[in-house]
Amino acid sequence: MKTQRVYSTGWEDYELIDAGGGKKLERWGRVITIRPEVQAYFKSGKPFQEWKNMAHWEFIPKSGQTGVWKQLKKKAPEAWTIRYNRLTFQLKLTKFKHVGLFPEQRINWDFLEKRLSTDDSFLNLFAYTGAASCVARYKGAQVLHVDSVKQLISWARDNMDASQLLNIKWVHEDALKFAQREVKRDRKYKGIIMDPPAWGIGVKKEKWKLDEKLDDLIGNAAHLIGDDGFLILNTYSPKIETSDIIMRAKLYLAERDWSVRELWMKTTTGKELFYGNLLRVG
Repeated sequence: MKTQRVYSTGWEDYELIDAGGGKKLERWGRVITIRPEVQAYFKSGKPFQEWKNMAHWEFIPKSGQTGVWKQLKKKAPEAWTIRYNRLTFQLKLTKFKHVGLFPEQRINWDFLEKRLSTDDSFLNLFAYTGAASCVARYKGAQVLHVDSVKQLISWARDNMDASQLLNIKWVHEDALKFAQREVKRDRKYKGIIMDPPAWGIGVKKEKWKLDEKLDDLIGNAAHLIGDDGFLILNTYSPKIETSDIIMRAKLYLAERDWSVRELWMKTTTGKELFYGNLLRVG
């Protein structure tokens, strides 16, 4: 059975301009970047030389998951801000090719804006730099932001401050272990979002792989959703198929409304780029 696609879109301060040849061309406000993209295995809409003429920075992979940024224009900023609706996000170049935001998550931010209201409880696991946390807090929800990397929590706090928000609760802990403890405490949430990396490093530097933890993640999250609550899970791992998520949804979420779809974005040049699988419950 073919999985249905859903498409996220850019906004005034973000544009997926083009993709192909293992890379993608993006505009973040006024800054344009070229980054590696394993899913861009097709031919780009524009020639690479045109990309380089447009871009301020290009990420050059070096070893493992790290690399360096090559400056393509003079006075190109290494840190800057962009807006999403009434929120402000601080971006900067990192050695892991990321700049601090996953724009394809815009489809989930819009969902949060529709479903959350004042004093709803919201749990953001693998919370990264806190875009979803800020969206939820802006809607008035009581937000728990959980991440195992202190630097990312500091970055998320900066985003909260830049967006003129208050009182997000920060939890420096392994997301799965925190969820397991919340199950034991019989906690319930109106909304939960999980956007786990394909692989990760815990608080105590322990390594884990998403394909090995998927069962525990969905099983524990299923216990934490309130009767009228919802769950959002994104997976962007080559080892996880849509069928893997569907199987666990049938096992743990049989009595709830759920759907599993492929998440895509279209470039301005008309290319289509895959961003993993999206599970929504409720």
